[in-house]
Amino acid sequence: MAPSSSASSGDDSSTPDTTQSHLQHSFLLHKASDKLISSGKARRRIDLSPTKPDDDDRKHSEDERWLRMKAFQLVWSRIESTINHVLRNINARVFDHIRRWVWDSFNAIKPLATNISPGPFPLVSQVTCTQLFTGLLLTNNMEFVDDISTFQELGLCLKSHGCHVANLSSSDFSSKNGIAGCLTSLLRQFLMSTFDAADMSILVSWYSQQGNYGSPLVVIIDDMERCCGAVLSDFILMLSEWVVKIPVILIMGVATTLDAPRNILSSNALQKLCPCNFKLGSPAERMDAVVEAALVRQCSGFAVGHKVAVFLRNYFLNQDGTLTSFVRALKIACVQHFSTEPLSFLLGWLLVKEDSKSEKAVKLASDLLSLARNQMAEQTDVNIAHSLTELTKLQKLWSTVVLCLYEAGKCNKTRLIDLFCEALDPDTYNSLASDGLTGTGKGFVQSLSSDHCMLEQNLSYRKGRLICQLFRRVRDLPAALLCRLLNSWKNLTVDVLEIHDKVKELQSILKLDEGSCKPDLKEISRRHSSRSPLKIGESQSINEKAAILMDWMVRDFMKPIECTPFHEIVCYRNVENLQSALIGDSRKMIQVDLLEFHKTLQCSCCRSGNIPLPSMPDTSIMYTLAQEHGDLINLHDWFQSFKTIVIQYSRKGTSKLKKSPLKKRKERNESENKSEASIQARFCRAITELQITGLIRMPSKKRRDCVQRVAFGL
Repeated sequence: MAPSSSASSGDDSSTPDTTQSHLQHSFLLHKASDKLISSGKARRRIDLSPTKPDDDDRKHSEDERWLRMKAFQLVWSRIESTINHVLRNINARVFDHIRRWVWDSFNAIKPLATNISPGPFPLVSQVTCTQLFTGLLLTNNMEFVDDISTFQELGLCLKSHGCHVANLSSSDFSSKNGIAGCLTSLLRQFLMSTFDAADMSILVSWYSQQGNYGSPLVVIIDDMERCCGAVLSDFILMLSEWVVKIPVILIMGVATTLDAPRNILSSNALQKLCPCNFKLGSPAERMDAVVEAALVRQCSGFAVGHKVAVFLRNYFLNQDGTLTSFVRALKIACVQHFSTEPLSFLLGWLLVKEDSKSEKAVKLASDLLSLARNQMAEQTDVNIAHSLTELTKLQKLWSTVVLCLYEAGKCNKTRLIDLFCEALDPDTYNSLASDGLTGTGKGFVQSLSSDHCMLEQNLSYRKGRLICQLFRRVRDLPAALLCRLLNSWKNLTVDVLEIHDKVKELQSILKLDEGSCKPDLKEISRRHSSRSPLKIGESQSINEKAAILMDWMVRDFMKPIECTPFHEIVCYRNVENLQSALIGDSRKMIQVDLLEFHKTLQCSCCRSGNIPLPSMPDTSIMYTLAQEHGDLINLHDWFQSFKTIVIQYSRKGTSKLKKSPLKKRKERNESENKSEASIQARFCRAITELQITGLIRMPSKKRRDCVQRVAFGL
């Protein structure tokens, strides 16, 4: 009431004047609002007026974006750490053999290097001249990208066991730098400093110091086949001459075969080597180990669809079997999943399962899913949590069955990546589960008592299917291998009671526990050729029962992730986006960007379909006009069409002031000359951009007035 009283005190005391002033004030506001609505500034003010629902939506989207980013970081950190751990375990046994060989070689060299003196050059005689202990590490990789981290980890492993290690790359052994380049790099890594004149006596004096003496000096060359043969030969000869004073041990990586040094090094350098061969796991073995840990066992919960899995396998094979390319493709798939799927943040909730974060994630998911229109929000939350729990359980069952199938195919060298792709195929699952389920509705022992004809009807034997081939192989397994297979199934299915009980039940029927199998292995193989027909029939029934158990696991528990509810939360299936991100189609993307430029510019003035407008970029106008032509485009017609569109904008901006006819004619001629020159310059620039992007080809000598189109359609 205070403001009203103050305002009334300042106005006139008469009531009509006060009423008139109020009416006038209201009338002015009304007229001003009409003017402001027509202006752009007031329109923006009205459009940007904050409201509570907009703030809630903005906060809702920010929370969703933040949760998805955190979920991606958590999921990919799990995947990356798992892959590094698997690769480290694969190389651990080989690294341990190399470490023991290094110290055995050092103990053999150490008596020769007892008298260390930092002289200018060692006095070499026939008695002290020794060979250089050299380890050849076969990597089996056509591309070196997978071996970079391998040799780095090898150097760290040797350093942790008291060795002095220097990692040299193939670029250090170039013909341009010569022997001085590799020697400089060697001294820089051992002495941690750079010298103007590189000399081996500096390394000898450093090794004679307290704390450096008593440990081997290991020089690791990552890929000897990429080195210059002459420079590497001189380097080996130099080290062999100084090995009497410093215990240098050489390790070289070989990508193709162990005979590669004969094709690269000189005969004198070969005579100075005392080689010892080591071999890393093949790329296929490492690939299977990575797939098992990251995708089959699902360390992070992230999964891929069947088409994406097939694409990743083919991408791995087409990239010369480089595991780095596979990991990069898997990371891009993970990024695209969390950037495109709104509910992907729930995957982070499945990993963390913290009370505060889980409640927030489930509540946000209930708002986005709109699963229950007629139900309350609390019931929707419970349904989502229950569905996610069931999804995790189905994933665990699927991975257990796939690992059991992989154990059955190990004796025939079945690749896990092939089995993984087939196990994800919904068509394969539907074909295997098309018949009645085995063992349902009655005891498993009774289902195992079916005869051979019932087995042939239940099992889905189809040619070309890897899983069906595994069925046949299990039926043909010897008793000893079948015993091992059941024991491995028993260990794999400890957490899945449904399968574990059936495996134990079958083991009790077959009486093939660990105690009875081990002493009978030789006896069973010795009596395999002299079996009676009755024993052969019993052996076949045992294998058939194991095949029935295997078929039951596949039918009841190997349900692909794409066939389960809520699989969009954890499963990435968009193989087209992944393919375009990895392989790409630059020419197609250029055409799309030229025709749909408004999506990039985010403007609303040019959304008129395929009709060229003056406000469009010049290159987009030119390419839109080119769609009306065939193989050849006449330059004159193309320019006239471009000029007609561009002039529309210039005419709209001309002023309508009154001027004299003579002055108006003169200004019109000058403006036409200027506009003509500018339009020609813009036309030439747009043609040059289209030529650079590879969409047109410039005129030839035969047809100077035409350009040729290179790309047609999308």
